[in-house]
Amino acid sequence: MDERARLRRELIETIVHMGYPEEFGAAVADNLRTEKTMSRMIGYLHHARPRSMEEIADEMLAIMEDRERWIQKKSAEYYNMKYNEMRDWMAEAAESGELEEGEDPEELEEPESEEPEEFEWRRGCEGAGDE
Repeated sequence: MDERARLRRELIETIVHMGYPEEFGAAVADNLRTEKTMSRMIGYLHHARPRSMEEIADEMLAIMEDRERWIQKKSAEYYNMKYNEMRDWMAEAAESGELEEGEDPEELEEPESEEPEEFEWRRGCEGAGDE
């Protein structure tokens, strides 16, 4: 059994042990999806001892929002890095004389760089925040 499945089972068992339906626990675990978010919820359940399903659902939503904010932050950092690389490349091209004033930078050959891992990175966001 992998870590995600183990945490899912632990989360459901914790919620059932607190007196709530197993289906509710499964719904919470399915919405959280990642090891990090399930671990956070398990910690919350053990320490806060919520008194209602609504409190658990509210915490689940807060954890999901944190995860989405983390994904957006990492995406913004990635695109900011790419923008800065392009800006630096254009400045170097202008300094070296490759790019003359008024010349279209699209006509220049871009330096070879690693292909963006955007799509692979986005798929990997299932574990986002686990770092």
